[in-house]
Amino acid sequence: MPAMNAHRLPLLSALLALSGCSLHAPAPAPPALLLGDFVDDYGIAHRIDTREWRQLPNARYRIVRWDIDGHYLIARNDDDNPADAGRWTRIDWLALPGMPPYEWAFCFSAYAAPTQAEAERTAIARRDTPRIGCNGHPFSRMRRAER
Repeated sequence: MPAMNAHRLPLLSALLALSGCSLHAPAPAPPALLLGDFVDDYGIAHRIDTREWRQLPNARYRIVRWDIDGHYLIARNDDDNPADAGRWTRIDWLALPGMPPYEWAFCFSAYAAPTQAEAERTAIARRDTPRIGCNGHPFSRMRRAER
């Protein structure tokens, strides 16, 4: 296969962008700690993968951005969610070492933002005080679901 001419790279980049692909490195993977089936300390089941957070039985959040360094994700609420359908959510998290069976905790910093940018700007979580650091409420603690 012949080498690609440098002058063709902008055209290739444009075609890939139109098709939803890119020449950029893939986004970093979310922490394995956050992926899987969980139950929070209110007894609510959650299923989380790299692209979706499900609060069972019928709320879905389509993850559009993981901010690994900032310990939060941005998601668009599914159009069929029972509340705040089509809105935007920011979920902040923190690890809970030494607190078995709980491994980590989360805070819905925003759950009904009208835009992705507004959800991203909503930074209410205070990880230094997890008992009241979610807008005056505790972070919700998560433990692995038993199979």
